[in-house]
Amino acid sequence: MGHWDPGHERLLWFFLGLVIAFVLIRISVRMIRAKVRWWPGNVAAGGTHIHHVVFGVVAMMLGGVIGLATPDDAGDWRLWSAALFGVGTALVLDEFALILHLRDVYWTQAGRLSVDAVFLAVGLTGLLLLGAKPLDYGLLPDFNLPPHVTTGLVALVDLGFAVVALLKGKIWTGLLGLLLPPLAEIGALRLARPNSPWARWRYRAGSRKLSVAIRREARYRQPLILLKIRIQEFISGRHDLLEEPLVHVAEQREPAVEEKAGAPARG
Repeated sequence: MGHWDPGHERLLWFFLGLVIAFVLIRISVRMIRAKVRWWPGNVAAGGTHIHHVVFGVVAMMLGGVIGLATPDDAGDWRLWSAALFGVGTALVLDEFALILHLRDVYWTQAGRLSVDAVFLAVGLTGLLLLGAKPLDYGLLPDFNLPPHVTTGLVALVDLGFAVVALLKGKIWTGLLGLLLPPLAEIGALRLARPNSPWARWRYRAGSRKLSVAIRREARYRQPLILLKIRIQEFISGRHDLLEEPLVHVAEQREPAVEEKAGAPARG
């Protein structure tokens, strides 16, 4: 690592903290789910289950503050703070679905979103380590413009392709395309997924484009999604629990409304 600049070294330690912490926390939750007797189990205080996202937020805060407060010449401290930030990021993203839905959907199908978030973070960080530059083609000819103008124009073009790819329902292609612009360009130029915002806005019902998009979804996209799920669940465990309905929330509110309607008016 001697030829790397300090920024890349810190990014490498962040990457290691992210990957190692994700693997270890998934081992832990799978042991808990399997009810292994000798495993410590969930952390609770006063009957409250403390999710590991809480520890992740604390680790991210400590890692970020230490990294900001540490002098530039204290290299080791900066590396350890980057690793701690990576650990915290893994713990937070591993319960990203819980944060999004504001309920425990960890082992449900909705919980797969957390695994997607971690895999995406690992992919983006790995590309940065390999030398990818955000919003930069790096292969464009010289237009005899000031460097900052060329850079800005290239960034806007790539960002536009990435946004279109995301609107077409191609999340991985759009986000990874921010670091590998040709991916965003391909995603933006190809047909949208049938349930994407782009398809709803621009593909009429019964149109040829929508029909082709539906066929491609069934023939190519769905097998790839199933393969991705198998690989992810090999690492993270099966997300096969059913989500609990939220009907009880409405049931709890109805009596209160009735009581309010039957209450005498106050003068």
